[in-house]
Amino acid sequence: MCLAVPGKVLDIEERDGTRMASVDFGGVVKEVCLAYVPDLRVGEYTIVHVGFALQRLDEESARQTLALFEGLGLLEEEFGDPWRAAEEARRGEEEQPVRSGQQEVRL
Repeated sequence: MCLAVPGKVLDIEERDGTRMASVDFGGVVKEVCLAYVPDLRVGEYTIVHVGFALQRLDEESARQTLALFEGLGLLEEEFGDPWRAAEEARRGEEEQPVRSGQQEVRL
């Protein structure tokens, strides 16, 4: 699932003519493009979707939304540990038989 998630702007810099920010999503920091919200400042909150800041958000709304997403397990789904997810997927594939013609092949 892809969510629009609130985060706090930690720093802003210009890269190749584009304003970029480091944004904290409750402990997970990601690089975000500020092209759609060019006047966003350090310390402000924004809603981010697929790497783009979409709008400014007040701190209380951001905190409430993050708490709700965390309680529903959506932050783990959105920002979970990719190494653990890959390992779980690999283990799941090992347990699934693959059929090749008439024979069953185990991976």
